[in-house]
Amino acid sequence: MAHRGSCFCGAVTLEVSGSPEAMGYCHCRSCRSWSGGPVNAFSLWKPEAVKVTSGADHIATFTKTPLSERKYCSKCGGHLMANHPPLGLVDVFYATLPTLDFKPAVHVNYAETVLPMKDGLPKLKDFPKEFGGSGEAVPE
Repeated sequence: MAHRGSCFCGAVTLEVSGSPEAMGYCHCRSCRSWSGGPVNAFSLWKPEAVKVTSGADHIATFTKTPLSERKYCSKCGGHLMANHPPLGLVDVFYATLPTLDFKPAVHVNYAETVLPMKDGLPKLKDFPKEFGGSGEAVPE
């Protein structure tokens, strides 16, 4: 199955194929600041599942830390995705993919939350162990 999305102005379009490796919410300060919201909804994909279908020349990148290469449209500033080289995954922001059936399974960096959410999903203090975090759960 494929899902198509675009930046805010439509100059950059992309497509993801198959199923995401994971979906959830990130509560870290960086994601909150970047997204302009109290939480970021993520969908993680293998790099080969993500294809820019038009407007690649309008993609700009901002790298604050080696963990995240944030991609956005240079024309409208619309956020597209974040490449996470140490994880070998690409976060295509859920809002970028309007046809994706979002099924979150976890909250990461919940120790930094500014929007407590009681949804029964696991709340991790930081990241899962396999992604370099403690894997420690915190109470809802």
